[in-house]
Amino acid sequence: MATDPDPPYRRIAADLRRRIATGALAPGERVPSNRRLAQEWGVALATATKALTVLRLEGLVEARARVGTVVAGGPTRPTGPGVAVPAVAPAAAAVAPVPAPPTAAAAHPAPDRAPAGDGELSRERIVRAALELADAEGLGSLSMRAVAGRLGVSAMSPYRYVTSKEELVMLAADAAFGEARYPADPPAGWRPRLELGARTLWALFRRHPWLAQLSPVTRPLLLPNLLVHAEWALAALDGHGLSAPAMLDIHVLLYSYIEGIAVNLEREDQARAATGVTEDQWMDRQLPVIGALADSGRFPVFGRLMADLPNGYDLDLDTLFEFGLANLLDGLASRVGPAAPAGP
Repeated sequence: MATDPDPPYRRIAADLRRRIATGALAPGERVPSNRRLAQEWGVALATATKALTVLRLEGLVEARARVGTVVAGGPTRPTGPGVAVPAVAPAAAAVAPVPAPPTAAAAHPAPDRAPAGDGELSRERIVRAALELADAEGLGSLSMRAVAGRLGVSAMSPYRYVTSKEELVMLAADAAFGEARYPADPPAGWRPRLELGARTLWALFRRHPWLAQLSPVTRPLLLPNLLVHAEWALAALDGHGLSAPAMLDIHVLLYSYIEGIAVNLEREDQARAATGVTEDQWMDRQLPVIGALADSGRFPVFGRLMADLPNGYDLDLDTLFEFGLANLLDGLASRVGPAAPAGP
């Protein structure tokens, strides 16, 4: 009996290549995920990932953050309400841009033009690949095997540099939190400093939504680069007569607020990927239910609000973040003191 000379990943890549060439998969259209390919072809996740890697190296597909792998050449993801694009208030952007260092994974450098041999691996390359994979397909897709497939190496090779998936996730998270830099000369007053720190973290969560899924606030991530953000916030509160527990409570409150809004970023991406329905499309389908509830008379305040919003309520996470931040800091003013130091 004749056997197929091509390994499974090549057959998968050939099928996707044919679908792209015939227009069955159009530019900008999302291609099946590595998990879906593994299920359809009955292969390991690493095999499916390797097939996508081959197409990416050929320039036929590209990974887009929080979208997944798409056919190359299509339009970029549009911005709009709820779309994961970092939004920093103009004042904050002017005071302290958040550049990525030259070696940061978020710079998303182009992949190597050929699969790497085991001897070319390094911890930095593995962490970079993990960061890109989590950005493109979410935290649930991140595994040692998937990273190995993305790099085109054997499944066990990454273990020579990283001991476990758990360590890999923490290394990738530390690299992501390390992309931000604060100014050497901070703005005057505790409030501008906390605003800058909050917007910096929000931009990082926007860029890497999976960061908000890592750990409950009761089990803090002990990452050096995350502690940089904590140090910035605590230094802003220092010298205002607050006790140590009060300073830590304020820091945890502010961080958990930012993370609590950000947790919805990846959840929305997961819902879109699972259903193929955008948030706007989903909401449009709920209009009859919303109208029935508003007109039922059981919820008079809700009904009045809906009547006052003929075009609906546009939930924008960036706007919600800024609204909540302002009110949170207003509430802290009675505990911390004036927003800026008193003049001479």
